[in-house]
Amino acid sequence: MINPFKNKKGLGRGLSSLIGDSDIKLSNNKISISSIVPNRNQPRKLFEKYSLEELTNSIKERGIIQPLIVRKSEDQDDKFEIIAGERRWQAAQSAGLHEVPVVILEADNLRSLEFAIIENVQRKDLNPIEEAESYKNLIDNFNYDQDKVAKFIGKSRSHISNSLRLLTLPEKIIEMLRNEKITQGHAKILIGLENASFLAEKIIKKKLSVRQTESLVRILKRGSSKSYNKKDPNIIAMQNELTNKIGMRVVLNNHQNNSGTLTFQYKGYDQLDKLISIIKNNY
Repeated sequence: MINPFKNKKGLGRGLSSLIGDSDIKLSNNKISISSIVPNRNQPRKLFEKYSLEELTNSIKERGIIQPLIVRKSEDQDDKFEIIAGERRWQAAQSAGLHEVPVVILEADNLRSLEFAIIENVQRKDLNPIEEAESYKNLIDNFNYDQDKVAKFIGKSRSHISNSLRLLTLPEKIIEMLRNEKITQGHAKILIGLENASFLAEKIIKKKLSVRQTESLVRILKRGSSKSYNKKDPNIIAMQNELTNKIGMRVVLNNHQNNSGTLTFQYKGYDQLDKLISIIKNNY
């Protein structure tokens, strides 16, 4: 059977290729909206309200131009699970439609997830966290590795790796990114920072750009380094006293738990012998 999506520009070559590899049982059929259920592996979790309203109005005027892609539900008799097109399905319900055009495919859970990811990624419909979670799903549940994901999606391995690293951020920042309160550019800067949540709040409050955020992080790192290296005046005085007393440079590093190191810097064997002699005679 001819692939009905072969020349559709919106779907991209990846989705067309996947459809071409699958068995199409029916095409250009209409089924009841009530017989359709959402995709359990739908990568997209958030559907922008205004955009959905625009699509609803468009469907009211012109109907659904592009069919939904569905498969037979595995656990609900007489139901079809959406593979691609959940946004159209939601808008069709809001528009008051009772039936929608569909293409019914034979697809297992992996192929269904692949369809959904390809459609959303190529349309750039996923936010960065949804995209990262999609890749993680393939890796955790379907025996993909980062190289295989990169090849399948058509992106570089570094893109996949950087995307997955977003999931290591604190949950609070993940939600900020998911809800577009900060950008992916901001989030990348925050990865691995102990004060990431504080900085994320600062980004939102001050409406910082990515470049401004980079500058702020550099300043804070320099300040933290200087603060760490700044010694207590009493420690410095003791170092100087010992240095003058024994004629060798002494470095005293005292930590917050009152542990640390005492270093004697000698010049030549004579000073070393003198230091050893002092220790032996007094201990």
